[in-house]
Amino acid sequence: MTPLARRCVFWGALFGLSGVMIGAFGAHGLKALLTADQLAIYHTGVDYQFVHALALLLLGTLAHHQSPKAWQVAAILFIAGVFIFSGSLYLLVLTDTAWLGAITPIGGVSFIAGWAALLWGLRRG
Repeated sequence: MTPLARRCVFWGALFGLSGVMIGAFGAHGLKALLTADQLAIYHTGVDYQFVHALALLLLGTLAHHQSPKAWQVAAILFIAGVFIFSGSLYLLVLTDTAWLGAITPIGGVSFIAGWAALLWGLRRG
């Protein structure tokens, strides 16, 4: 397995594992403490975390055969996106700190750029 493939699978598995735990915590531990709107925001973070956990697993599978630089960039952007996008939503809900909502779009742009890098790597490969 290439180093990139190993890193992608590691982060994908870690985000999948923590996504289940964070999602369960939200569904069971926070349900009585948060409004419906706050729970929806929280679950948006979980959903995007899961999608990009699977994307990293896919990228790891692709990188097992070849590892263009664009895929390394995509992996970094997906990982950063999970931390910035999903992380800011979790913190926004848990701390009731409104300014964190201004950070969330940076994570969204990171996701978009990651998908573009993945496409670029496929085109070039």
